[in-house]
Amino acid sequence: MNGTNVLGEFLRARRALVRPQDAGIRGGGLRRVPGLRREEVAMLSGISADYYLRLEQGRDRNPSLQVLEALADVLQLDADATAHLIALAQVRPSQAHRAGAAAGRGAAHRPQTVPPDILQLMEAWPNVPAYVENKFTDVLAANALAQALSPNHAPGSNIMRAVLLDPSERELRRDWDQLTEAGVAALRANVGPDVDDPRLVELVGELSVRSERFRQLWGRHDVHPKQSRVLRLRHPKVGDFELYASKLGIVGADGLVLKVFQAAPGSRDAELLAILGSLTASGEADRDPAGSESRRAVEDQ
Repeated sequence: MNGTNVLGEFLRARRALVRPQDAGIRGGGLRRVPGLRREEVAMLSGISADYYLRLEQGRDRNPSLQVLEALADVLQLDADATAHLIALAQVRPSQAHRAGAAAGRGAAHRPQTVPPDILQLMEAWPNVPAYVENKFTDVLAANALAQALSPNHAPGSNIMRAVLLDPSERELRRDWDQLTEAGVAALRANVGPDVDDPRLVELVGELSVRSERFRQLWGRHDVHPKQSRVLRLRHPKVGDFELYASKLGIVGADGLVLKVFQAAPGSRDAELLAILGSLTASGEADRDPAGSESRRAVEDQ
């Protein structure tokens, strides 16, 4: 992942996912690779095969919006993936390199911090699990109940790494397959064309080596911003229950989001969450108080 041909990588990955019959192509003889051939994408998009080849090889970096929209239609991209395609086409290698270098310098001199009012808000929610993460799913702060849900919600953890590599997370999350698919697609949406960011390079490199599931999903180039959803959990202390997970952007905090988990009022899920909260308050959940770990995470940065 060097950022030199992000558009070509995306086009190759996405055409491999389109079945010829779904694009209106019948027959076509023996296929050595899955999906559409380059010349088929070109024909269906109304451009020359040579021009499409130049796009994939990174030798033409100025496709018009009309061409990009035609490609998006052939590749059966939704609105999010189409916007991502257009953004990739606007990035030049030199821009990507400068952005990555700037991000590296920024990481060294301007560590991300959680606004104090957000920390206070989380501490004021003893019965609502909540944590703050950045666009790479690094956890920067969390309250006690969030950490009681999972030790991997603690500041300093990375949610993507934990969910993919920690066996306890797979046991906790009953919808692990759907969750990992959505999580990897959301990571791509979060970083956009900034694929040379040093933190992303580090994370993708590690997970590509250690997780076959991540390699498979990352190679698809799916792009979907993370949406609110229902989490189906199997907690070792309180059993099976469901929580509604919401993502709230923190204004002026450079991509930080507040993740909040709630149960339907009066439901069995709410009862189980309250039981977990009481265990946490009494110290039986083996977690630090909400304020102490969150404040340390911010002060150490």
